[in-house]
Amino acid sequence: MILAIDTATRWLGLALHSGTAVLAESGWRCLNNHTIELTPSIQQLLQQTGATMADLSGIAVAIGPGSYTGLRVGLAVAKGLALANQTPLLGVSTLDCLAAGIGAQSGKLVAVAEAGRTRVCTAVYEWQTNGWQATHSPTIDSWDELLTRLEGDGRYLFAGEITPEAAKQIRAAGKEFRVALPAASVRRAAVLAEIGWRRLRQGQVDDATNLAPLYLKEPDGS
Repeated sequence: MILAIDTATRWLGLALHSGTAVLAESGWRCLNNHTIELTPSIQQLLQQTGATMADLSGIAVAIGPGSYTGLRVGLAVAKGLALANQTPLLGVSTLDCLAAGIGAQSGKLVAVAEAGRTRVCTAVYEWQTNGWQATHSPTIDSWDELLTRLEGDGRYLFAGEITPEAAKQIRAAGKEFRVALPAASVRRAAVLAEIGWRRLRQGQVDDATNLAPLYLKEPDGS
């Protein structure tokens, strides 16, 4: 059984996965209350399924990119649980988690996560035989910077944390730009758990002492 923890942005997600089935999953916008809400929510998730920390084979955690505060809280809790219970820890890219939950599409995928102060963390993906694969390292941009860079480069589907204002800006920027439906844009903790489970079976475990969040700028509390 694997526990998934995602606090990379104001979206907080948790899931329990047996390796063959999703046992429980929850996700909600917690604004900036990660510190208050995370630990009690993990306890509630375990109680609802009758599981304990001793039942866990691994803990998967979103390591970014995202907000400094959210990443710090989620990673601290995940590392604390892993070290205290000698449970393998698996760090997963926030944007890889989002992309993995989107089915095959024509063109390219732009996965989006909030970065604060009207900026977004993004990565571009192309569909290959084994799913979406990032073509470049993640970047942090304003919407103007991002759309100007992508304009005229082909067909793109944008998914993730996209405000209504940003969605209008995307659609106005080019005929080849599409915006995924809100339900498809949710970053699901169950997907994070499945990525973590595959990595666990392949022996790709991270060092719980040294695992660090992926920041795309200097931490400023955003």
